Amino acid sequence: MRILALETSTEYCSVAFWQDGEIVSRCEAVGQKHSERLMTMIDELLQATGHKLQAMDAIAFGMGPGSFTGVRIACGVTQGLALGANLPVVGVCTLEALAEASGHDKVIAVLDARMSEIYHAAYERAGDDWIAVSEPCLCKPEDAPALSGDGWFAAGSGFAVNGTALEVRYAGQLLGVDGTVVPQAAAIAALAARRLAWGEGADASQALPLYLRDKVALTTAERECAK
Repeated sequence: MRILALETSTEYCSVAFWQDGEIVSRCEAVGQKHSERLMTMIDELLQATGHKLQAMDAIAFGMGPGSFTGVRIACGVTQGLALGANLPVVGVCTLEALAEASGHDKVIAVLDARMSEIYHAAYERAGDDWIAVSEPCLCKPEDAPALSGDGWFAAGSGFAVNGTALEVRYAGQLLGVDGTVVPQAAAIAALAARRLAWGEGADASQALPLYLRDKVALTTAERECAK
Protein backbone atom coordinates (compact mmCIF):
# COMPACT_ATOMS: atom_id res chain seq x y z
CA MET A 1 0.00 0.00 0.00
CA ARG A 2 1.25 3.47 -0.93
CA ILE A 3 0.10 6.74 0.63
CA LEU A 4 0.96 10.36 -0.07
CA ALA A 5 0.44 12.56 3.02
CA LEU A 6 0.57 16.30 3.52
CA GLU A 7 0.35 18.60 6.53
CA THR A 8 0.14 22.42 6.51
CA SER A 9 -1.72 23.39 9.70
CA THR A 10 1.20 25.20 11.36
CA GLU A 11 4.14 27.31 10.14
CA TYR A 12 5.68 24.03 8.94
CA CYS A 13 4.91 22.40 5.60
CA SER A 14 5.52 18.67 5.34
CA VAL A 15 4.90 15.83 2.91
CA ALA A 16 5.46 12.09 3.28
CA PHE A 17 5.38 8.92 1.21
CA TRP A 18 4.36 5.74 3.05
CA GLN A 19 4.86 2.29 1.54
CA ASP A 20 4.27 -0.86 3.56
CA GLY A 21 5.56 0.66 6.79
CA GLU A 22 8.48 2.60 5.31
CA ILE A 23 8.23 6.41 5.32
CA VAL A 24 10.14 9.04 3.36
CA SER A 25 9.30 12.60 4.39
CA ARG A 26 10.20 16.24 3.89
CA CYS A 27 9.51 19.11 6.30
CA GLU A 28 10.23 22.83 6.01
CA ALA A 29 9.50 25.88 8.15
CA VAL A 30 7.73 28.07 5.57
CA GLY A 31 5.83 30.59 7.68
CA GLN A 32 2.82 31.54 5.55
CA LYS A 33 4.20 30.31 2.23
CA HIS A 34 2.56 26.87 2.16
CA SER A 35 0.84 27.62 -1.14
CA GLU A 36 4.21 28.43 -2.71
CA ARG A 37 6.04 25.34 -1.46
CA LEU A 38 3.57 22.49 -1.08
CA MET A 39 3.20 21.38 -4.71
CA THR A 40 6.94 21.66 -5.30
CA MET A 41 7.63 19.54 -2.22
CA ILE A 42 5.13 16.92 -3.41
CA ASP A 43 6.75 16.78 -6.85
CA GLU A 44 10.23 16.50 -5.34
CA LEU A 45 9.12 13.71 -3.00
CA LEU A 46 7.48 11.68 -5.76
CA GLN A 47 10.54 12.07 -7.96
CA ALA A 48 12.85 11.05 -5.12
CA THR A 49 10.81 7.91 -4.42
CA GLY A 50 10.33 7.05 -8.08
CA HIS A 51 6.54 7.00 -8.01
CA LYS A 52 3.72 8.82 -9.76
CA LEU A 53 0.65 10.18 -8.01
CA GLN A 54 -1.53 7.65 -9.86
CA ALA A 55 0.41 4.83 -8.16
CA MET A 56 -0.82 5.89 -4.72
CA ASP A 57 -3.61 4.03 -2.95
CA ALA A 58 -4.76 7.17 -1.13
CA ILE A 59 -3.90 10.74 -0.14
CA ALA A 60 -3.89 11.61 3.55
CA PHE A 61 -3.97 15.10 5.00
CA GLY A 62 -3.97 16.96 8.29
CA MET A 63 -7.55 18.19 8.55
CA GLY A 64 -6.98 20.51 11.53
CA PRO A 65 -7.38 22.10 13.90
CA GLY A 66 -4.72 24.69 13.16
CA SER A 67 -4.15 27.71 10.98
CA PHE A 68 -7.32 28.42 9.01
CA THR A 69 -5.38 29.19 5.83
CA GLY A 70 -3.02 26.25 6.26
CA VAL A 71 -5.81 23.75 6.86
CA ARG A 72 -7.74 25.02 3.84
CA ILE A 73 -4.63 24.63 1.66
CA ALA A 74 -4.24 20.99 2.75
CA CYS A 75 -7.90 20.25 2.05
CA GLY A 76 -7.93 22.02 -1.31
CA VAL A 77 -4.73 20.41 -2.60
CA THR A 78 -5.86 16.98 -1.38
CA GLN A 79 -9.22 17.34 -3.10
CA GLY A 80 -7.65 18.45 -6.36
CA LEU A 81 -5.01 15.72 -6.46
CA ALA A 82 -7.41 12.98 -5.37
CA LEU A 83 -10.05 13.96 -7.93
CA GLY A 84 -7.48 14.10 -10.72
CA ALA A 85 -5.98 10.71 -9.84
CA ASN A 86 -9.27 9.09 -8.74
CA LEU A 87 -7.95 8.30 -5.26
CA PRO A 88 -9.64 8.07 -1.85
CA VAL A 89 -8.66 10.46 0.93
CA VAL A 90 -8.06 10.08 4.66
CA GLY A 91 -8.31 13.07 7.00
CA VAL A 92 -6.32 12.91 10.24
CA CYS A 93 -6.73 15.23 13.22
CA THR A 94 -3.56 17.27 13.76
CA LEU A 95 -3.79 16.75 17.52
CA GLU A 96 -3.76 12.97 17.07
CA ALA A 97 -0.77 13.40 14.77
CA LEU A 98 0.97 15.21 17.63
CA ALA A 99 0.29 12.24 19.88
CA GLU A 100 1.62 9.83 17.25
CA ALA A 101 4.81 11.88 16.80
CA SER A 102 5.48 12.25 20.53
CA GLY A 103 6.76 8.71 21.09
CA HIS A 104 4.65 8.31 24.23
CA ASP A 105 1.52 6.33 25.09
CA LYS A 106 -0.38 8.96 27.11
CA VAL A 107 -0.33 12.36 25.45
CA ILE A 108 -1.88 15.75 26.06
CA ALA A 109 -1.72 17.34 22.60
CA VAL A 110 -2.05 21.12 22.55
CA LEU A 111 -1.62 23.62 19.72
CA ASP A 112 -1.53 27.37 20.22
CA ALA A 113 -4.78 28.77 18.81
CA ARG A 114 -3.84 32.42 19.42
CA MET A 115 -6.33 34.86 20.96
CA SER A 116 -5.23 33.42 24.36
CA GLU A 117 -6.75 30.03 23.49
CA ILE A 118 -5.55 26.52 22.70
CA TYR A 119 -6.61 23.51 20.66
CA HIS A 120 -6.58 20.60 23.12
CA ALA A 121 -7.05 16.84 23.12
CA ALA A 122 -5.73 13.93 25.18
CA TYR A 123 -5.01 10.44 23.86
CA GLU A 124 -4.00 7.03 25.17
CA ARG A 125 -2.50 4.41 22.90
CA ALA A 126 -4.49 1.20 22.54
CA GLY A 127 -2.54 -1.30 20.44
CA ASP A 128 -2.03 0.28 17.03
CA ASP A 129 -4.66 2.96 17.59
CA TRP A 130 -5.35 5.93 19.84
CA ILE A 131 -8.30 6.44 22.15
CA ALA A 132 -9.40 10.04 22.69
CA VAL A 133 -9.65 10.43 26.47
CA SER A 134 -10.54 14.06 25.86
CA GLU A 135 -11.92 14.98 22.43
CA PRO A 136 -10.46 17.89 20.44
CA CYS A 137 -11.72 21.24 21.70
CA LEU A 138 -10.97 24.96 21.81
CA CYS A 139 -10.50 26.43 25.28
CA LYS A 140 -8.54 28.79 27.50
CA PRO A 141 -5.35 27.22 28.90
CA GLU A 142 -6.61 27.60 32.47
CA ASP A 143 -9.86 25.84 31.49
CA ALA A 144 -8.21 22.84 29.80
CA PRO A 145 -10.21 19.63 30.40
CA ALA A 146 -9.35 17.79 33.60
CA LEU A 147 -7.66 14.41 33.19
CA SER A 148 -7.27 11.54 35.61
CA GLY A 149 -4.02 9.87 36.60
CA ASP A 150 -0.42 10.80 35.98
CA GLY A 151 2.23 9.86 33.44
CA TRP A 152 0.90 12.24 30.78
CA PHE A 153 3.35 13.60 28.22
CA ALA A 154 2.64 17.15 27.06
CA ALA A 155 3.28 17.92 23.38
CA GLY A 156 2.77 20.86 21.08
CA SER A 157 3.08 24.62 20.69
CA GLY A 158 0.30 25.21 23.20
CA PHE A 159 2.78 24.30 25.93
CA ALA A 160 5.48 26.52 24.44
CA VAL A 161 3.17 29.54 24.54
CA ASN A 162 0.98 28.74 27.56
CA GLY A 163 3.27 26.46 29.55
CA THR A 164 2.82 28.11 32.94
CA ALA A 165 -0.99 27.94 32.94
CA LEU A 166 -1.04 24.38 31.56
CA GLU A 167 1.57 23.07 33.97
CA VAL A 168 -0.46 24.53 36.84
CA ARG A 169 -3.59 22.92 35.41
CA TYR A 170 -1.88 19.51 35.22
CA ALA A 171 0.36 19.84 38.27
CA GLY A 172 1.73 16.45 39.34
CA GLN A 173 0.35 14.66 36.27
CA LEU A 174 3.01 15.36 33.65
CA LEU A 175 5.78 12.96 32.72
CA GLY A 176 7.44 15.55 30.51
CA VAL A 177 6.83 18.48 28.20
CA ASP A 178 7.96 19.19 24.63
CA GLY A 179 6.58 22.39 23.17
CA THR A 180 8.54 21.96 19.93
CA VAL A 181 6.59 18.96 18.58
CA VAL A 182 4.49 19.86 15.51
CA PRO A 183 2.04 17.82 13.43
CA GLN A 184 3.94 16.30 10.49
CA ALA A 185 3.00 14.38 7.38
CA ALA A 186 4.95 11.30 8.51
CA ALA A 187 2.61 10.85 11.47
CA ILE A 188 -0.41 11.63 9.26
CA ALA A 189 0.69 8.87 6.86
CA ALA A 190 1.20 6.29 9.60
CA LEU A 191 -2.24 6.96 11.09
CA ALA A 192 -3.89 7.00 7.66
CA ALA A 193 -2.36 3.64 6.72
CA ARG A 194 -4.10 1.95 9.63
CA ARG A 195 -7.42 3.54 8.74
CA LEU A 196 -7.15 2.55 5.11
CA ALA A 197 -6.49 -1.02 6.22
CA TRP A 198 -9.76 -0.79 8.15
CA GLY A 199 -11.60 0.45 5.07
CA GLU A 200 -11.93 4.08 6.14
CA GLY A 201 -10.92 5.82 2.90
CA ALA A 202 -13.38 8.48 1.72
CA ASP A 203 -14.31 10.18 -1.55
CA ALA A 204 -12.19 13.17 -2.54
CA SER A 205 -15.13 15.49 -1.86
CA GLN A 206 -14.80 14.59 1.83
CA ALA A 207 -11.37 16.25 2.18
CA LEU A 208 -12.88 18.74 4.60
CA PRO A 209 -11.39 20.79 7.44
CA LEU A 210 -11.91 20.24 11.15
CA TYR A 211 -12.69 23.72 12.47
CA LEU A 212 -13.08 24.23 16.20
CA ARG A 213 -13.40 28.00 15.96
CA ASP A 214 -15.49 30.25 13.72
CA LYS A 215 -13.92 33.52 14.85
CA VAL A 216 -10.35 34.15 13.71
CA ALA A 217 -9.56 37.60 15.12
CA LEU A 218 -10.39 39.87 18.04
CA THR A 219 -12.10 43.21 17.56
CA THR A 220 -10.25 46.36 18.56
CA ALA A 221 -12.41 46.64 21.69
CA GLU A 222 -11.69 43.01 22.62
CA ARG A 223 -7.95 43.56 22.19
CA GLU A 224 -8.14 46.61 24.45
CA CYS A 225 -10.03 44.66 27.13
CA ALA A 226 -7.44 41.88 26.97
CA LYS A 227 -4.65 44.35 27.84
